[in-house]
Amino acid sequence: MKSEPELLYLMLTTLLTGVLWIPVVIGFVKARGPIQPADYKVAPSSPLPAWVDRANRAHINAVENLMLFAIVVMVARAIGYTTGLTVACATLYFVARVLHAIIHISGFSMFRARTLMFTVGWGAFVVYAVAVVVRLI
Repeated sequence: MKSEPELLYLMLTTLLTGVLWIPVVIGFVKARGPIQPADYKVAPSSPLPAWVDRANRAHINAVENLMLFAIVVMVARAIGYTTGLTVACATLYFVARVLHAIIHISGFSMFRARTLMFTVGWGAFVVYAVAVVVRLI
């Protein structure tokens, strides 16, 4: 079977999204201790360190964007469409998502780096999606 880098980057993006909850849980436990049975009825509301909130937002953002990227990759795969452009878009999307998560969790705010990485990833997604739509019509 021919190598399909777009599927590899979709898988890597999925794995990244699938592990971004781990820092959140670690932060919750470090800040509030292990969850207690009463916590299932009423969630604890004690303050969390800022990095835990950022990690949670990074995870939510990754989840929200994964489906869109996955659909474009899978439609391209279904029609057998792969080019240097689609490979570059999938690669760039993954790299931007990794950097977005690192920057978001770390709180690095210079150069609006988090927004820049989100925009780079979103741009790669849009270019990929437009290329697939053009191929379909």
